[in-house]
Amino acid sequence: MTMRLHVRHATHFEYDTAVDYAVQRFLLSPLNFASQRVVNWKITAPGMEKSLVYSDGFGNKVHVASLANHSGPMNVIAEGVVECDDAQGMVKGLSEITPQAVYLRQSAFTAPSEAMLRLVVPLSGAGDTLTFLHDLMQQIHQNVEYQTGTTDAKTTAGQAFAAGSGVCQDHTHIFIGITRAMKFPSRYVTGYLVTGTGASSTAAHAWAEVSVPDLGWVGFDVANCLCPTDQYVRIAAGIDAASITPIRGSRRGGVVETMTVEVKVEIAQQ
Repeated sequence: MTMRLHVRHATHFEYDTAVDYAVQRFLLSPLNFASQRVVNWKITAPGMEKSLVYSDGFGNKVHVASLANHSGPMNVIAEGVVECDDAQGMVKGLSEITPQAVYLRQSAFTAPSEAMLRLVVPLSGAGDTLTFLHDLMQQIHQNVEYQTGTTDAKTTAGQAFAAGSGVCQDHTHIFIGITRAMKFPSRYVTGYLVTGTGASSTAAHAWAEVSVPDLGWVGFDVANCLCPTDQYVRIAAGIDAASITPIRGSRRGGVVETMTVEVKVEIAQQ
């Protein structure tokens, strides 16, 4: 069955003074692969009409836009329709640019603590690789409660695991930290998930993908304890959350910045 999803990701910026000059990088565009097809997609933002478009080292589609002498608020809106199939988490048909060995490298956010690695001990003899990964996902899900407001963008996997709570970013960092320690290439993925009719959130979603022998890349959403289905839209992948933030940039002027985000994902009419 094919699911057609409509996504609207709106980011609103307010500045205390005019922005003299700014350059922004957007990682907000989904890719086509075996179980995902982009029907239409558009990013609306100041300077987009002259933006540079390229694929980065991880194969993500990147837009870079600049603006000058901008006063008042600024909106960045990524919106479109994507068709998705349920491939039981398997990701096929993406161009592989980065050697898999790169995805074994730990970052400051994924580096596992001793407590995290002890979680593996009772699972180490658990059947095949896929069974082990599903069991690990379940164990992390049970040990780290989904709870907003207990972590932030600077929280590491070890800190979130010790606290026993966090959000999808933390669940994903913990899972990646452990799987990389077990010598499984693993990457951090951003995207969107249908959460209910008319529902909206203040952030995109995150999950992990692991290279499984004889299967290829397989997704694991620890926060929801399942593999991504036809209700997920995949956007970008990298080493950790910091490496693939949806919007990143630098500016001159506009010293104080306030940012609000609203993400809405709904099932579109077929």
